[in-house]
Amino acid sequence: QVQLVESGGGLVQAGGSLRLSCAASGSTDDINPMGWYRQRLGNQRELVATITSDGTTNYGDSVKARFSISRDNAKNTVYLQMNSLKPEDTAVYYCTAEDNWNEYWGQGTQVTVSS
Repeated sequence: QVQLVESGGGLVQAGGSLRLSCAASGSTDDINPMGWYRQRLGNQRELVATITSDGTTNYGDSVKARFSISRDNAKNTVYLQMNSLKPEDTAVYYCTAEDNWNEYWGQGTQVTVSS
């Protein structure tokens, strides 16, 4: 089993930045990839970004060029740097990780961007 704990959410003004972190613990040897999804009020959960252990990244169209995902394999931690935030980025952000058997989700962290 893998446990994911997110941190770094909060309230920020439009145009500002936030950095989310997600630390994995438990049986982490086979985790690959890790990433972030978000769920805006009334919408389905959508891809934000994912990253593999060798650094290959994938971004959702709405966040490309503004968000950056990175990963510290030694710490089993994934980061999401969010710049030029917009009110439409307001959502609960969920960390996710996969191994050979399961998909894991964190509890979510709220990001609110005021206009």
